[in-house]
Formats: sequence, structure tokens, C-alpha cells
Amino acid sequence: MLFKRPRHRVFDYEPRYYKPDEDDREKRKKRLKFRYQRKTNKRKSSIVYMIIIAAILLFVYLKLSGWV
Repeated sequence: MLFKRPRHRVFDYEPRYYKPDEDDREKRKKRLKFRYQRKTNKRKSSIVYMIIIAAILLFVYLKLSGWV
């Protein structure tokens, strides 16, 4: 009774210029574009990361064995 309990805020926001058909198209475009970029970049970047990791492991191995 000493403290106020927090209450949920209620907002009555209505967008002025909302076109549901255009909104659906934009969402679909963004989703398809994101999927396309993710698939192409993932393969290229994973190969680069594997080469970098292999080079680091080779350097560490040679350093520990006394070759470098």
C-alpha cells in the first residue's frame, strides 16, 4: 500500500498512410534479398575462415616444434 504498482501503458497509435499490400511486398523483397545474400556469402566466407584457421594452426605447430 505504500508503493504504486506499475501499470501497462496503452497507446492508440494509428499510422496515417498504411497500405497493407505494399507492406507485404516490401517484407517479401527484404526476406528474399536477405536469403540470397546469406547463402552466397556464407560459402565464400567459410572457405576463407578455414584457410586462415589452417594457416594459424600450421604456424603454431611449426613454432612449437622448433622449425620457425
